[in-house]
Amino acid sequence: MRLTIPNQLTILRIILTPVFIILFLKEAPLEQLSASIIFTIAALTDWYDGWYARKFGVITRLGQFMDPLADKVLVSSALLVFAALGYVFSWMVWIIIIRDAFITATRIFALKVGKPIITHVLAKWKTAAQMTTIFLILIFINWYNYSAGNPDTYAARYFDPIGIAMLIVTFLTALSGGIYLVENRGLLLNIFRRVVRL
Repeated sequence: MRLTIPNQLTILRIILTPVFIILFLKEAPLEQLSASIIFTIAALTDWYDGWYARKFGVITRLGQFMDPLADKVLVSSALLVFAALGYVFSWMVWIIIIRDAFITATRIFALKVGKPIITHVLAKWKTAAQMTTIFLILIFINWYNYSAGNPDTYAARYFDPIGIAMLIVTFLTALSGGIYLVENRGLLLNIFRRVVRL
């Protein structure tokens, strides 16, 4: 099967994710700056492949499956790295990851049975808030790296811009997840019945 340009960009995003993780965990200024650039490129491919697919009508089932999965892998990886290095609170990250993993799995099943889930407007706000917060953290860390600051002590404080942004993201993530559960309870019941029969 020939891969479309959007699908190729989605695969590129998946490939760039472990590169970002490895470089950022080195905790060296140059490596973290390089990782930040890689994350930015990966995020731009997310925007571009969606735009390209809609503009030129090359939306495929593979793309519908892979694109949200690649997005969640990229975002979850970044948040896990930040939590591992102490920049954000891990409990917030796990709430976000568990919710996104569950909703993504539900979306995949919905596509399989021919009942795609329409993205709620709050979920779009959540995604925008997640990406904005990640970029804020990347900017903050690189700024401190090159200004001889110490982000470790700053990140430990609760009422700071990053902490507040993460709190908002966590709230939006949990709320949008709850809305999905309510609006798609019939589909979820169908999934439960299929799992029980296995």
